[in-house]
Amino acid sequence: MKKKTIIFIFYFLIWIFLNWSIAPENIIVGIIIAAIVTMLTADVYKQGSDFFTKPSRYLWFLYYLAVFAWECLKANLDSAYRVLHPDLPIKPGIVKVRTALKTDTALTILANTLSLKPGTMTVDINKEKGLLYVHWANVECQDIDGATKIIVERFEKILKRIFE
Repeated sequence: MKKKTIIFIFYFLIWIFLNWSIAPENIIVGIIIAAIVTMLTADVYKQGSDFFTKPSRYLWFLYYLAVFAWECLKANLDSAYRVLHPDLPIKPGIVKVRTALKTDTALTILANTLSLKPGTMTVDINKEKGLLYVHWANVECQDIDGATKIIVERFEKILKRIFE
């Protein structure tokens, strides 16, 4: 029960953060939405009970959000430049990247993070081999190690501290 309460609070805070309003009707709707989403997704989090009780993981998650926001901003500016450039300098392709993440939650968040950034999209995950296949709008490097360093490394280090 404690795990579901923490998940509910987490979803509710996300709702408040996304709406930037503490109006009574917004709080009521947020409580209802957070309760529904908690009931539907709480079983997805298969982490041990210590996952939800270690404050350091929450701090790392906040740091992850900041890193993601920064990387997303850079990717948006890069995409805008490419769209507005007369020659449209893109070189699309699918690259293979390695990941050391093992848990389903960490892999899902990494894949979704890459897909939310403009210019990249996770196409497939091979959990057994620790590989992700990522569509990249402007392939800078085709070897696995180079692509991993550019695309995945900064996110993976933080996700390990949060989920593993």
